[in-house]
Amino acid sequence: MINGNLQKRVDGVLTMMSYTLFPDVTTSTLSVTNEASGNPGLLLTQLGGGFTLSRAFPLYLEGNAAFSRYDPTFVATNGTETREIPTKWNSVTGTVGIGWDFPLVPELVLRPMFNFTLAHLTSDLAVVGLGIEGKTGQEIAFLDNGRLNAVGYGGSVMLDYEHYRRDYEIDVELRYTNIYLQSIPGTYEQVQGSTLAQNLNWWSRWRAPTGLKALHRTVRYVLEFTYSLYFGDQEDALGFNHLCSLGVGLELDTSYYLYLTQRIRLIGRYRFGQNVTGWSVGLGISF
Repeated sequence: MINGNLQKRVDGVLTMMSYTLFPDVTTSTLSVTNEASGNPGLLLTQLGGGFTLSRAFPLYLEGNAAFSRYDPTFVATNGTETREIPTKWNSVTGTVGIGWDFPLVPELVLRPMFNFTLAHLTSDLAVVGLGIEGKTGQEIAFLDNGRLNAVGYGGSVMLDYEHYRRDYEIDVELRYTNIYLQSIPGTYEQVQGSTLAQNLNWWSRWRAPTGLKALHRTVRYVLEFTYSLYFGDQEDALGFNHLCSLGVGLELDTSYYLYLTQRIRLIGRYRFGQNVTGWSVGLGISF
């Protein structure tokens, strides 16, 4: 039946949105496949980053934009006939963060920040069964061209370690994020909900020269390790409570030819965790 399952699915999709509320390479591109149909039941992709203005004025700014696609299937009946109703739910989220760097020791800063999120979901029916609308009109109205709007607010705290030397560079970030996401007016009454995103993330990167040169600059190799642990509503929402990512790639220094960009990285990543394995290719740009 649609009636009971619709609210449950909407609560679930809010939780899925919460995986993309801040830059995280473990969920920057994530696809969960429906084994029965062979098609992706869930697709997440995001683009984001952050920077500190300067050492003299250490204001930290970050932004993250994400798109997700979720294809739930509902079972509806008019009393005599039962049919499956496949739907397509597309959502976009945007999160901004503002913080301040507090130096603790040389090369290590504490960075508290405030985060704010806007999210929007649209729903479209793949097919509509005749006779179903009259029995479940409110639910069908949402499934066919329905809208869900949500806002999120919360904060993060990060330890950022940057150890740069001529022969190598080390970056390490340890971050805890807590953002509350809830529906807002303009959302169908039948599908209002909320979720709490709680995440602990470790990100680390090693860069060193390869001995090769391109674009009149040194080519570096890059090694990367990321670990994300999910709490609260996110825990086991997709069948896992943690993800790991191992990355290897190359980095080009583009400063000789390009004024706006300093470095461009191409990294291949292998991801694994509880019930999850996969790989991706990512492109990063340093300004």
